[in-house]
Amino acid sequence: MPNSLPLDRLLARVEAVLGRFEATLPPAPPLPDWDAAIAFRWRKNQGRSWLQAIRHPHPIRLADLNNIDDQKERITANTRQFVAGQPANNVLLTGSRGSGKSSLVKAVLNEYSAKGLRLIEVDKEDLTDLADIVDLLEGRPERFIIFCDDLSFEAGETAYKALKSVLDGSVAAPPENVLIYATSNRRHLMPEYFAENLDTTRVDDEIHPGEAIEEKISLSERFGLWISFYPFSQDDYLNIVNHWLRYLGVSEKVIAASERDALNWALGRGSRSGRVAWQFARDLAGQQKPARKSAK
Repeated sequence: MPNSLPLDRLLARVEAVLGRFEATLPPAPPLPDWDAAIAFRWRKNQGRSWLQAIRHPHPIRLADLNNIDDQKERITANTRQFVAGQPANNVLLTGSRGSGKSSLVKAVLNEYSAKGLRLIEVDKEDLTDLADIVDLLEGRPERFIIFCDDLSFEAGETAYKALKSVLDGSVAAPPENVLIYATSNRRHLMPEYFAENLDTTRVDDEIHPGEAIEEKISLSERFGLWISFYPFSQDDYLNIVNHWLRYLGVSEKVIAASERDALNWALGRGSRSGRVAWQFARDLAGQQKPARKSAK
């Protein structure tokens, strides 16, 4: 028993040190309040990560999105299957900037939220936390879309590996109540360089691409559904302008006289996109007195 007293003292000191260390750790993140919202955002601060409810999600509707009927039909069919518990695909929406990719995902959420659809927005920098996010969602009765907006990776970034794993590359099967919808201006998500084509070899008449190219293309191929968006024609652009002007309460007389101004606005921005059409409509509606509707 002579050594029992020093041992007790040692254990007491260890417990005191551990207590002080635990006091420096960030508090445990709060559990999500799943009834608080239909959309959430993954947040990180001072070593803590949590799902923050988005109290006022974007109210855009599918009916507000014009001239992308084929894209609406394809993503709606996939989402309808998903919320019904049927097989569905992860979706990659690619193409021209401002053409409605992100708006379409938000509109789909509003369309199916009453049937249990929920959305979680994750920044590219936080994709390394995807496994933790999926663990939070597994087993829940809701159906979750993990939304990654404006997704692309530069040389040297490694977060795409976490995305690949969740899409279709882990030993664990992906949860049946989780899909990933991502938007990007480029289909292959990662930069490709001319020098990488020098890594090809030829055996008889067969060409073997370099491994760098294969690594980059494989990420996009893990999305089961690709939906492409294209630049709008002049008529499409004006149709979208008129829709938003009516939405904002502008009179038909003003709308009829605004065509030239709308085209000049697009010329100045160098783009005839849905985003540019919305911005022009806001500008013109704001000049009308009194304003009929609050801005979106």
